[in-house]
Amino acid sequence: MSPSSPSVSVVVCAYTEDRWADLEQSVESVRRPDGSTEVVLVIDYNDALLARSRDRWDDVLVIPNEFRQGLSGARNTGVARSRGDVVAFLDDDATAAADWLDLLTIQFADPSVVGVGGHATPVWPEGGGELYPPELLWVVGCSHRGLPTTTSDVRNVIGCSMAFRREAILSVGGFNPDTGRVGKIPLGCEETELCIRVRQADPTARIVLEPRADVRHHVTPDRVTWAYLRRRGFYEGVSKAALSRQLGSGDALSSESDYLRRVIPAAVVRELRATGRGGATRAAALVTVVSATVLGYAVGSLRRAALAPVDPSVGRALLSREHEASADAPLTATTTRTEHAP
Repeated sequence: MSPSSPSVSVVVCAYTEDRWADLEQSVESVRRPDGSTEVVLVIDYNDALLARSRDRWDDVLVIPNEFRQGLSGARNTGVARSRGDVVAFLDDDATAAADWLDLLTIQFADPSVVGVGGHATPVWPEGGGELYPPELLWVVGCSHRGLPTTTSDVRNVIGCSMAFRREAILSVGGFNPDTGRVGKIPLGCEETELCIRVRQADPTARIVLEPRADVRHHVTPDRVTWAYLRRRGFYEGVSKAALSRQLGSGDALSSESDYLRRVIPAAVVRELRATGRGGATRAAALVTVVSATVLGYAVGSLRRAALAPVDPSVGRALLSREHEASADAPLTATTTRTEHAP
């Protein structure tokens, strides 16, 4: 990056030792030999993983989640402790390509761009990819067919491969702790909710997809089962119902409407024509996920699922205070833990 490029921090959030090998690859993929990129590893309420990570890396800021348990709280901790003008997020089971960070950050040369998303390619367990047509790769946190294939403005980015101006995150109070995965409970929409609030606060702000910025996202065996398809689809529907109630269905469902109307029918027809080559299974997977998502949305709507609103002034003050408190701290894994109730 040029001397005029914004400073960048990369935040990786982790909650389990079960993915230790993936976590090592994730962190190593964004460490720079010259130390030019700050790497912040946030551990979500797992003391054993925290200690192990601090022993493993002495040039990475390894800290516990200081907010509510879950991915959104962990990401807010990362934002609070980061020093970069731009904060990038990489999942603990994703490995960034060598040019991933540069391709994301170059988009911030345009001052109207406040968020940039990249591409995620699935890395399947043996035989695991046969269940998924490309239109359903979002189920495993990867880029699905139907997304733009060239640099384009989008409503929201994908969570495992994204970057935001830190100021944009602060301006809306951070990620909503009512959204995002908590352990193995597959709630979602945290990055979607943030992107919508950023755009609603500033309609001139742009969210951009840069599909050349790729990460390899590892898929675990438990996510290539029919049970996971149903469960993930259901919770996606519940999350979307809550999102619609808080932010309005126009913004919350704009991309999904086009996806259901245009992308899914074409995919079902294509797979039914390939019945002898696994098409029937993939067509059934499409119907299963869509049905589970619609059911989840209906249940969430009937139960009046809602997200607690984020007060930008309170969230900004909290995140800024955390950042200022750590601004003079060395970038090592020696930060002490502040205890917070879940």
